[in-house]
Amino acid sequence: MNFNKINYSKLNPKQKEIFNFQKIAGLLADYGFNCIKLADDWQGADFIAYHKDGNETLLVQLKARLTIEKKYMKKDLYITFPIKNDKWCLILHDELVKKIENHSNWLNTSSWLDTGKYHSANPNKNILDSLAEYIIE
Repeated sequence: MNFNKINYSKLNPKQKEIFNFQKIAGLLADYGFNCIKLADDWQGADFIAYHKDGNETLLVQLKARLTIEKKYMKKDLYITFPIKNDKWCLILHDELVKKIENHSNWLNTSSWLDTGKYHSANPNKNILDSLAEYIIE
């Protein structure tokens, strides 16, 4: 069999979601987590990650870029998204909103105020630096 790497940009949205799930699930396995992909956004989560020791279960929303949304507030929901070079951020959504508030003007934009969401493929350095402790690779 001849294996050829895929071109991520040529995947459709559903294929990208599956691809991203496989990437983060593989990384979390290194930290003792087993990930179960959900068929629907159950309680806002795309997947459940539970630790092998049984001491942690995370409800996780998977995004292709840094994203905050009002509908995820106060749900004890984690959000994960790729950063660069196979690095991923995994953080409680509400904690992410606090960091965004401290390091950007996103919460004052019409996108956040009118539609309840904001996302960026290239967050500023201050935001990225504030997320350092939540990066897994």
